[in-house]
Order: sequence, then C-alpha cells, then structure tokens
Amino acid sequence: MTHSKLPISLAPLQGYTEAAYRNAHQITFGGITEYYTPFVRYEKGGFRNKDVRDISPSHNSTSQLVPQLLASDLSKAESILALFIDNNYKRVDINLGCPFPMIAKKHNGSGILPYPDEVKDLLRVVTNHPEIEFSVKMRLGWENPDECIALAPILNDIQLKHITMHPRLGKQQYKGTVDLEGLKAFADICRHPLIYNGDIETIDDIDRIHRMFPQLAGMMIGRGLLANPALALEYKTDIILTEKEKIERVKQLHKAVYQQYEVQIEGGDAQLLNKMKTFWEYLTPLIGSKCAKRIKKANKIELYLSEINHIGLV
Repeated sequence: MTHSKLPISLAPLQGYTEAAYRNAHQITFGGITEYYTPFVRYEKGGFRNKDVRDISPSHNSTSQLVPQLLASDLSKAESILALFIDNNYKRVDINLGCPFPMIAKKHNGSGILPYPDEVKDLLRVVTNHPEIEFSVKMRLGWENPDECIALAPILNDIQLKHITMHPRLGKQQYKGTVDLEGLKAFADICRHPLIYNGDIETIDDIDRIHRMFPQLAGMMIGRGLLANPALALEYKTDIILTEKEKIERVKQLHKAVYQQYEVQIEGGDAQLLNKMKTFWEYLTPLIGSKCAKRIKKANKIELYLSEINHIGLV
C-alpha cells in the first residue's frame, strides 16, 4: 500500500528555529508546509522582547507561520493571544508539551498534563475565540501515558485544526525511546487530525511511522531538520541531494542566517559569534567532527568566518 506524501512542519526549538533560521530555511531548502515559532509566554507582567520580535511580521518572511503560546492558565493565554491578534495571526498553536523542568514545575507545557481541570480551563481560550484556528502540541503525559487518555474527552470537545503528539513523557525530556503503543492508544480515541513528532531523522523514519499510522495528517520535525535541513525537500521531491550539494546549501543557509543576526544582534561580535556557533550544533555529522571543533574553538568572528568558508573544501 502506498501513501501520499504527508505535509512536513518545522517544530519549534528554543534558541534554534528563530525567525532568522526559518526565513533562511524557506529560501535555501523549503519543503515545509508550516513553520512554528518557539513558544511565547507571559511572565512578570509582560513579554520578553526577543519573543515579541520573533513573531513580528516585520521579521518574518515564511509563507505559513504559526506562533505558539505557552501558559498555565486562561488569563495568561488570553494575554499572549492578544499579542498574536495584534500581529494579525489567525492560526495559533498551544504548547502542552514542553518538557523542561523549570517550565513544567509551574504547570506549563507537559507539566499541566496531569491536571485535567487546569487543562480544561486553559483551553477555554479556544472556545472564547472562534475566529482563531487553534492546534495543540502535546506529549503523552508528564508522569504516565494515561494522562493523555484522560484529557482526550476535553480535547475532543473543542474545535482544533489538529493535535501534534510527541509520544514521550515530559519527565523523559528527549531521553529513551518514543512510546508508539501510547501513541496508538491516544490515536484510537482522538477525533482530531493527528500529526506525529519525535525522533524523525530520515525519509525511512517518515515512511515507517506513516505505515504504522496511516491516518496521520502530517509530520512535525525539529532536530532531524536541524541535522539535515534538506530532509523535507528530499521527502517531498524524492530527490536526494549529494553531500556536496547539501554542504553548499547549508553554507547558503548559514550566510542568510548570519546576515539577519548581524543586523539584529546589538551586543557586538562576541555575542554574534556565540549565537552563530549554535547553528552548527546539529550539523556535526554533515561537516565532520574536526571542522565542528575548529568552529567551536574560533574566538574571533574573522576566524569563525574563515572556518565556514573552508567547509567542504578539505
């Protein structure tokens, strides 16, 4: 049995998939149906400037951008949504999946999953705003996979474009393996279109999960796309780039990201250098460990750019 191609979304990763990266990725690689922003939260009576800048239409050029909110209660969700509406967004994603303990212990992200009453209250934001198209990104639970089963009636009872499920527990963070049995239990009772997220590194991974769950409406990929920015393009076109072609496009991607951060970052070369080094963290298998080490050790922007220019030439 053959399946049609699934739409691929770029998952939100704090510190990596910011506007500069998203804009550059669409130009140099593409293949993405929706780009998601890292979550925006409301804390200490306001927003972080970098979050406001990251979702601002003036800083974004991707064709389909979805901002993501993270909140522990309805009031905070409404405040974040007001910011999105002010920026003319009609599509919003709600984060019920972030696994980081400092976030989760305050009942944000996957930390809210054991508390159905709190989830129900938070998701009133969906019914309060029928003019907005909402989706939810979540995990199976924080402590055990039955938590999503308990939440299914609440989720099924509201209007959602889809649910994206990362089939791990919050307390696992990114350790261990995905729980496909837990995913199946949720998929069997979920009435919304389901998108899969988690440990997708190759086209074979996409096809394998799609065969196991033929009802899937799409794939959301984060780390796999950071490691191979061509993954969605290769899946969509059935054309596999050579290593040389991939490296050349990665260098174009880097150039576009660098040019945007060069304008945005006001802390001088040192801050720009530290920010750009994160660009290569997932790309070590492509560029080689020796090259990655030289990039990491570069202590001046000129030395860093020299190392980048030599990628693929030695």
